[in-house]
Amino acid sequence: MNIGSVLEGLFTQNQFMAAIIVDNKGIVLSVSETYLQVLNLTKEEVVGKPIKEVTPHTRVFTILATGKAMVGYNWKVNGHNMIASTIPIIKDGETVGAFAYSVFPDIWDAKNLVENLLSELNMYRDEVDSLYTAKYTFDDIVSRDKGMEMLKSFARQIANHPFTTVLITGESGTGKDLFANAIHNASPRSRFPFLRINCAAIPENLLEAELFGYEEGAYTGAKKGGKPGKFELAHGGTIFLDEIGEMSLSMQSKLLIVLQEQEIERLGGSFPIKINVRVIAATNRSLEQLIQEKKFREDLYYRLNVVRLEVPPLRQRKQDIPVLIRHFIDKLNPRLRTMIANISPKSLKLLEQYHWPGNVREMENMLERAIIMADMENGRSLDCRHFKFLQNRCSSEAPLELQSLKVASQKFEEELIARALETSNFNLAKAAEQLEIDLSTLYKKIKKYGIET
Repeated sequence: MNIGSVLEGLFTQNQFMAAIIVDNKGIVLSVSETYLQVLNLTKEEVVGKPIKEVTPHTRVFTILATGKAMVGYNWKVNGHNMIASTIPIIKDGETVGAFAYSVFPDIWDAKNLVENLLSELNMYRDEVDSLYTAKYTFDDIVSRDKGMEMLKSFARQIANHPFTTVLITGESGTGKDLFANAIHNASPRSRFPFLRINCAAIPENLLEAELFGYEEGAYTGAKKGGKPGKFELAHGGTIFLDEIGEMSLSMQSKLLIVLQEQEIERLGGSFPIKINVRVIAATNRSLEQLIQEKKFREDLYYRLNVVRLEVPPLRQRKQDIPVLIRHFIDKLNPRLRTMIANISPKSLKLLEQYHWPGNVREMENMLERAIIMADMENGRSLDCRHFKFLQNRCSSEAPLELQSLKVASQKFEEELIARALETSNFNLAKAAEQLEIDLSTLYKKIKKYGIET
């Protein structure tokens, strides 16, 4: 068999490949049309000729002598600067020829391609950065309360210790995620990724793959080529495990090993991968209580609870209510395209007296609704009528109307349901859980009272 026919099909139809094949004596067996154009010769002037006559400075004789490939060297022919490679052709353990080629007819073509690839790479890097970037700093944690200010000061100090694990506890809506973001942004890890995982939102059978990644074929439906997990993507940065109290015991065991060994292993993988991440965990549940109930591992608790930040509920920092209201009005006006200037003293007093079960998140949601209602009236100020389910408190000076116990009970029930919907941001499942009734009962009562959802 002619050696040239073995590889000729690789490049004869490829207009971008300049290639040539020689035998073990350096005689040209085949040449691509692209290389003939570079050489400015005909096929008859090249095939069957000694390679030295075609390109006097050829490197094929070095490859024929050593049997080793030479890859990625500069090669200049007739003013064309190429990136070339030459590999030996080996048969039955002997070098029987050589194959020299360049994918780029001109080095500037390669340069343009590399620049295009770098541009595309930067585009993807920017996209990844936007997805895995902490959004908030300590300036976004609005406070006047002394206790809250001390907590922020302590968190700033913790940020400077980039390997310290942090546990953030507090009721839902207090701003635990803001503290996690702010700690990352104030730390030496700030230029690296920040990834948040909601442990309650991802099904248990998918959480392991999400955290640790998987190899191709690890399970039915696994992505071709595999996929890195969040711990790998967060390398150098921070991973925020929100609602850690919802993690299953089996996943807790695997997370404990990761924290101890500082390495992970992909699903279906056969070797460990070293990681360098700070772990910040958060929960609105009592982990101590979960330990007693055998629902949370005590050893994992001690691994996570190296430094603890307890974020107080809004009802315990009443001094922050006026400044938070001002902050949210200024924040919401541009987004809602409204021009609400202030809040009435009576409304402010009402909000200060409210116990805020949904904390700061509830306040933002309530203010957004109130701003929309005020804007629909072309108003510039928030008044009591704009806080719908609290409106009865504004008329507390009015004499109490005598009514039947049944009517009073129904009104109280309606108000309680409306409040639960408000604090849960109209998540019916969460509202039903707060009220300790099943979802079907909640649906019936919403329909009964004509409550808008």
